Amino acid sequence: MQQVNIGIIGGGTVGSGVFHHLENNGALLESRLGIKIGLRKIAVKSLDEPRPYKIPASLMTTDWTAVVNDPNVHVVIELVGGTTLAKTMILTALKLGKPVITANKALLSAHGEELFAAARKYHTNLYYEASVAGGVPIIKALREGFVGNRITHIYGIVNGTCNYILTRMKLEGTDFQPTLAEAQRLGYAEADPGLDIDGFDSKHKIGILASLAHGFWVPPEKIYVEGVRAISRADIEFAGKLGYTIKLLGVVKGGKAVQASVYPALVPNAHVLASVNHVFNAVFVRGDVVGDTLFYGRGAGKDATASAVMSDIADAALDFKHGTRHRIPPFVPHDRHGKVLPIADVVCRYYLRLSVIDKPGTLAKITAILAESKIGISSVIQPEGHEGRSVPLILMSHDAPNAAMQKALAKIAKSPVVKAQPVMIRVESFD
Repeated sequence: MQQVNIGIIGGGTVGSGVFHHLENNGALLESRLGIKIGLRKIAVKSLDEPRPYKIPASLMTTDWTAVVNDPNVHVVIELVGGTTLAKTMILTALKLGKPVITANKALLSAHGEELFAAARKYHTNLYYEASVAGGVPIIKALREGFVGNRITHIYGIVNGTCNYILTRMKLEGTDFQPTLAEAQRLGYAEADPGLDIDGFDSKHKIGILASLAHGFWVPPEKIYVEGVRAISRADIEFAGKLGYTIKLLGVVKGGKAVQASVYPALVPNAHVLASVNHVFNAVFVRGDVVGDTLFYGRGAGKDATASAVMSDIADAALDFKHGTRHRIPPFVPHDRHGKVLPIADVVCRYYLRLSVIDKPGTLAKITAILAESKIGISSVIQPEGHEGRSVPLILMSHDAPNAAMQKALAKIAKSPVVKAQPVMIRVESFD
């Protein structure tokens, strides 16, 4: 039986997870592939750093070049993260003609086009199933399973931290800050949670999915991003009364002009994505042939990510076995005329929460401002039982361009009947 040897750069949470599961399931993998998998070396930052699964000292080195340059290492796995040294590591391996497996969504988002070009130039491959949604096989689905489809819609809950926080806020009626603190205590949120709660982690992942689905590389700076810091308990409660659940969504839809955005959105409770709770991820994909599909599972962690890395190990091993390094290229730019739709031109419905003076004529003033921007109102809620001069006013709008809504909100904020900054959350209808 042929043997393919792998080397891993990064022996932390994910790297030790890959080692552990290769130890447990390596024989199963080999029996399914008809090729032996050998682990040559694992480069780590420190030999004695704490890690979830113990790695034998004989396998470890602190010199990543010893892994990449080893002539007996056929496939390199990069699991260190970051966008600087990791890029150097991957390019070094590709220049040697070695296939690379990575889970690095931030690097792919920022430099994917360059890395894919290098893989082509040096006649090798780049595998990245673990870069989006952990153990959920969404990359393989878009590259292979849906190759005969035009992808018209993608909606992704792709950040477990945000989904956990929003789920707890809904189920327990808590506010954002204490819920975030609890998520940090439990290890579901980082000490500095900005990458997650400000939407940038989701942006990296949605950019990769948008590029694969539409055949042109979506520049990260073209993706509109809005996080969840401003979501309040009141908004979650009012959304529930209207029949919606608030989720942080990555949204990709359109044709030649593609919307690629990340923002909190009201999701109808009848839609399957409304039921995706806690740290789980889900990606809803609509193709013109297949129709609606859903991919659901754990989006992060040592085991889910290791599962995706092992899938890529299998693909790389089979390609090595059959001498077909480019059987499925990492990215095929098949639509060079595509472009990203500016958020100002995106059309959707909106949820508005205003704090207004409780007196006759207030609602008429607000609706008149919206009418000036050609924005219609579909429903209004003004709850009873709020004492004092300011009361909440909840409006649901009809479809309108984002630019029109922003213009209207600027006028509403200046109105003397409005006592606080207006809150606006987009509504997705999944039509």
